[in-house]
Amino acid sequence: MRGTLIHAPRDIRFGDRPDPKIVEPTDAVVRIAATCVCGTDLWPYRGANPITEPAPIGHEYVGHVEAVGSEVANLRPGQFVIGSFFASDNTCPICHAGYQTSCPNRQVMTGCQSEYVRVPLADGTLVATPDEPDAAMIPDLLTLSDVMGTGWYAAVAADVKPGMTVAVVGDGAVGLCAVLAARELGAAQVIAMSRHTPRQKLAIEFGAADIVTERGDEGVERVKELTDGLGADAVLECVGTDESMHQAVRSARPGGNVSFVGVPHGVNLPITELFYSHLGLRGGPAPVRAFLPELIDRVWHGTISPGKVFDLTLPLDQVAEGYRAMDERRAIKVLLQP
Repeated sequence: MRGTLIHAPRDIRFGDRPDPKIVEPTDAVVRIAATCVCGTDLWPYRGANPITEPAPIGHEYVGHVEAVGSEVANLRPGQFVIGSFFASDNTCPICHAGYQTSCPNRQVMTGCQSEYVRVPLADGTLVATPDEPDAAMIPDLLTLSDVMGTGWYAAVAADVKPGMTVAVVGDGAVGLCAVLAARELGAAQVIAMSRHTPRQKLAIEFGAADIVTERGDEGVERVKELTDGLGADAVLECVGTDESMHQAVRSARPGGNVSFVGVPHGVNLPITELFYSHLGLRGGPAPVRAFLPELIDRVWHGTISPGKVFDLTLPLDQVAEGYRAMDERRAIKVLLQP
């Protein structure tokens, strides 16, 4: 098959790779219908994470089951499926509590920017759609593999309830999906922090009532101006930097909740500030698998259209250009088609 390897910072190559095979009886092989570039992929691309040798990359995927192992009971070849960026057994107590990304048997999915991918723990990881989706629905379904599921978790982790005021820090695909999730969960006011006009427009389309362009102390003050001087009931941090985390903490009202779903890089929590503000804090890798059935249902019935975060579609063999476009902020999120 053909697939993507990262060789070094800003060195993405597409070429021949070994065909994935059933290794464990709980595996499935999926023929990719669509994949994409994630903001998380940009960390190694920009050199923030070490690359010691060429490595497969990509963790978002939808496609058709090509083959299943002998112990896979709930899937059959030909089904259209969506899976999380972590494989999980979905049977252990941690999974049953809704934290599949902390499953003791979890495995990180990678190599999905390819024509085929091997999925471990297939019964616990993959969810089939009710039927074969039409082509127009595939971008929406692809977001459920990560960014929409992660944005949903950001809202759930911050305990967003009807009538709340919610602020979202980060205007990438996850942040925009978090705006959509907050609206779907009944937030009365959603404040999106964004400096980029196309992202601001999509945030408003997804349900944001207000846009804050300021950062730092000015950004915090602007959020407080919009919330009667108190701060937001819930703040969803969707970036992963020290600046964004401090922005989130200081934009929340005392006794509010802050969720953090951006992979942390150099974050130092202000513990004393947290202590005196009575803030609730929850985050981590989004347990996308927990939300897949509900989110598939919402997409299937046209309730949400998160695929609008894809503003550039390329053939899979142009994956290097997809990385460049996102790195240079010429695209919010790039969809790749084999």
